[in-house]
Amino acid sequence: MPMTATTICEQWREDRTTLGCWLAIPSTVTAEASARCGFDYVCVDTQHGPLDFSDSVSMIQAILLGGSSPIVRVPRNEPGIIGKSFDAGAHGVIVPMVNTAAEAEQAVSASRYAPRGARSWGPTVAGLRHDYFNWESGNVACIPMIETTEALSNLDEILAVPGIDAIYVGPADLSITLGLPPGNNDGSEAFDEALNFILERCTAHGVIAGIQSTGALTPERIAAGFRMVTVTTDLVAMRAGINAELALARGEGSSGTESSLY
Repeated sequence: MPMTATTICEQWREDRTTLGCWLAIPSTVTAEASARCGFDYVCVDTQHGPLDFSDSVSMIQAILLGGSSPIVRVPRNEPGIIGKSFDAGAHGVIVPMVNTAAEAEQAVSASRYAPRGARSWGPTVAGLRHDYFNWESGNVACIPMIETTEALSNLDEILAVPGIDAIYVGPADLSITLGLPPGNNDGSEAFDEALNFILERCTAHGVIAGIQSTGALTPERIAAGFRMVTVTTDLVAMRAGINAELALARGEGSSGTESSLY
């Protein structure tokens, strides 16, 4: 039986808010276990940490086996690696550091076949699961990251690029370019204004707004209007769980403190 899962694009067409998990550990076991927790999508992060393309191929298979929609954050806005990630079976690609409309157009072009783009044909692994030429349109997502003040200043132009399904806020890099420490800086005027502006412009352009979050922050992000929210990362969740168990073993209890790598 082929491995299938409802794609993130299908979920958005059903007007669903999608909750996800982020993977930094190069492990198919972790990938499958995360998918089986019930996340709507699971993202393999090949930009930061030890993961690379060869890891992502088997991890995408594990995510599909676990019943979730696999997406990949690629290392950079480069057509070759974007195309390879889709060919490996990713349902969506998150493209970091997209700061201009021209860079957004480059990401879209790498994600779409002619005449909508310039992606090269060759879905070696993804083609095993679908009639890919007819399936990919409407089932694979191009998701540029908005994570700098330059991107904020060009946001309307970026969102107007045809072929963008969603944008994804990187709070750490966005905060750094706002002159703040990396992370979620809720309560800071500059940070709050940036998120509100992004949500307002996404609504105006009909583009899904996504963001890296934590479990505690997720209800607030959903209430604000984000429809793609990453709840945790495998490494953060693992360390939190281990620390909590160790604290209980020592009779110290658990603080329940959450953090986010990105």
